[in-house]
Amino acid sequence: MLEIRRARADETQTLLDLIKALADYEKLNPPDEAAQQRLVRDIFGGKPRLEAWLAFVDNKPAGYALILETYSSFLALPTLYLEDIFVRPEFRGQGAGATLFKEMVAEAERRGCGRMEWVVLDWNRLAQDFYRKFGAQHLNDWMTMRLTRDDFTTILKQ
Repeated sequence: MLEIRRARADETQTLLDLIKALADYEKLNPPDEAAQQRLVRDIFGGKPRLEAWLAFVDNKPAGYALILETYSSFLALPTLYLEDIFVRPEFRGQGAGATLFKEMVAEAERRGCGRMEWVVLDWNRLAQDFYRKFGAQHLNDWMTMRLTRDDFTTILKQ
């Protein structure tokens, strides 16, 4: 049995465990305690900044997605941004990832979004191939750029 639905506040630990599993998969440091508290606040608090969705296989937490909206000034429509999508390796090949991804596409359509966007690590061929099966295109002419909090301070002191 496969179920995809919005995460509930009483499933905070399940969501945090899945986020930690993604960090482990990507060989990154998981969110520390303060970051975990911010995640919970920003997903389930009074002014949510993003939404969490969970995938369950046979009532076991198998994966999650985090989404938020950005906006395209040229389309004059919202864009659904997929911040994270992850399925635990032991649940892959059972349709959880495809179903979770399709639900995010359906959510973009329900919201009247003009597009859906996300980034994928250059080493993660498995994920790249997964997205290409759905017709996703790599945008060669756009580069992801980033400033960190430390950069903010440096720039604002100039």
